[in-house]
Amino acid sequence: MHTILQPEGWAKPIGYANGVSASGRTVFVGGQVGWNAHCEFESDDFVDQVRQTLSNIVAILAEGGAEPQHITTMTWYFIDKAEYLSNLKGVGQAYRDVIGRHFPAMAAVQVVGLVEDRAKIEIQATAVVPE
Repeated sequence: MHTILQPEGWAKPIGYANGVSASGRTVFVGGQVGWNAHCEFESDDFVDQVRQTLSNIVAILAEGGAEPQHITTMTWYFIDKAEYLSNLKGVGQAYRDVIGRHFPAMAAVQVVGLVEDRAKIEIQATAVVPE
């Protein structure tokens, strides 16, 4: 079971939680990028890469017996803050299509670069499967 941590009097965050408490079996998902199962990029579009990255996370969660609603935290790394902000509507739709309406604790960070040259986004996730 997960509990959203929302201090009294704080503004409610949109699209993420300030904190989450959970107990159970932990599944760690290493940083995923927007390539397919053969390590090939099918698109250089930011939203397409977000969708593929999230799909990769869901596939790894499934391998560990977890589902998207078990995600407790995510860290998003992107190379272009302006590209991220200008695509928020598409990113939000891709997120809801793949993950659903489950909003864990999140951080988003602009970085100088990612190891994979064509990658525009990398996301790391942690899930807790209830006992």
